[in-house]
Amino acid sequence: MVVRMPPSPMLAPVVALVAWSLVIWAWMYATRLPAIQRAKLRPDPNAPSGQQMATLPPKVRWKADNYNHLMEQPTLYYAIAITLALLGRDHGLDLILAWAYVGLRVIHSLVQALINKIELRFAVFTLSSLVLVAMTVRAAAMFL
Repeated sequence: MVVRMPPSPMLAPVVALVAWSLVIWAWMYATRLPAIQRAKLRPDPNAPSGQQMATLPPKVRWKADNYNHLMEQPTLYYAIAITLALLGRDHGLDLILAWAYVGLRVIHSLVQALINKIELRFAVFTLSSLVLVAMTVRAAAMFL
């Protein structure tokens, strides 16, 4: 007989951020492909990286920029959230911080993809970074 352990609550925000990243991926292509067609761009493998996409309207590029951002710092979040889950730190403040990080990244995405006000985007990014630092410190404290 196989005994199933209930999933760690810490994994729910991890799955939520992956799902959000996929929403941004779909939004990116839903706006980028029509823009490429309107601009009559033909893929050129010899063009410098990103040069062709730079000709697309900013509101189209913002979604791709945000998708790229979701592939950067959140990788650290995934590592620390899974570490906290494995350490049994999947409740209370640790879980609140995990969900706060996800919420702040969603807000960051919406700011960047819709209005791209850099000052506001930077403030939200800074807050999410501080949450990530707090999560990391709390995990590291388990080893002291």
